[in-house]
Amino acid sequence: MGIARRELLSWGAGFGAAALGGLALPGSASASPSAAASTTPRGLPTDSWMSRLNGSTSLLDLTIPGTHDSCCENPAYGTEWSHTQNWGLPQQLTEGVRFLDIRCNGLQGAPDELGIYHSDNYQHLRLQDVLDQCRSFLRSHPGETVLMRLRNERAGGQALDDTEFMRRINHYLDGLGYRGLFHFYGWPTLATARGKVVLIADFTNPWGLIDWSSGENGYFDTQDLWQTGGTDPLGTKGQRIVAQFDKAFLNPGYSKMFVNFLSYAGGYWPKTSSQTLMDRSIYPYLNARTQQRARFGIVPMDFPDFHVNVLQMLIDKNFV
Repeated sequence: MGIARRELLSWGAGFGAAALGGLALPGSASASPSAAASTTPRGLPTDSWMSRLNGSTSLLDLTIPGTHDSCCENPAYGTEWSHTQNWGLPQQLTEGVRFLDIRCNGLQGAPDELGIYHSDNYQHLRLQDVLDQCRSFLRSHPGETVLMRLRNERAGGQALDDTEFMRRINHYLDGLGYRGLFHFYGWPTLATARGKVVLIADFTNPWGLIDWSSGENGYFDTQDLWQTGGTDPLGTKGQRIVAQFDKAFLNPGYSKMFVNFLSYAGGYWPKTSSQTLMDRSIYPYLNARTQQRARFGIVPMDFPDFHVNVLQMLIDKNFV
């Protein structure tokens, strides 16, 4: 079982040296940010790949590429340790990402609003900015859906207790008019979810929403090992990723959503740990199984712009 991600660690510069020099295998998962394609190897348009699937398909039967800490694209809003993305949300969605990891605290001077954070680092976005970007994408791509983990980050001077966080969520839903954007209850079919954001609640609530788990509950079976000991922590993380892929493949009728985080912190720069894991474990596993149908569930990653081929192999899993 993966360890749930905690608040951002404050690592010293000395930890980074051990993380440098990721593997670079021939034909590996690395790709320049400008290499993003508009179609996958199977010819699927990345901005509208879900629209090609039958509406009766449950979200539980899909492989859904996602991003981890989806809005942390500027190291100036934190540090390079907390930098996990280069693409903004509109480009992530255009390139095929369909799961967003959105983490909120309060917002100074705005008593009803929520800001987007990585731990206590404000990312200079408000929740309404995120929701407006999702709504704009879905209006222009009505055959798609977006799954959103919405987390109470509980960090720093703008941390909110459960009651206040729920009050602000209600303000967004009813005061600001976002209720109609969301699907709230139970895993839907694509036909039901299309044009909507499927809300996944990583905050305490009595509303009967789809409740997130960084381990396992009635909705999720999640691998999110973000820190471990030993002489080869990235090797251990790679083994966990592969084991979760295998578990999903061997249980195609499973009633829970698999989640398999490809990201790792543990004293490494996210760019470096991501590249090493892609080269050692993730790309070889997926590349050897491009003709194998699988529903891997939600697969969040850091820096998909550097790993476009992995992103697109995940999309193509739905069409084998």
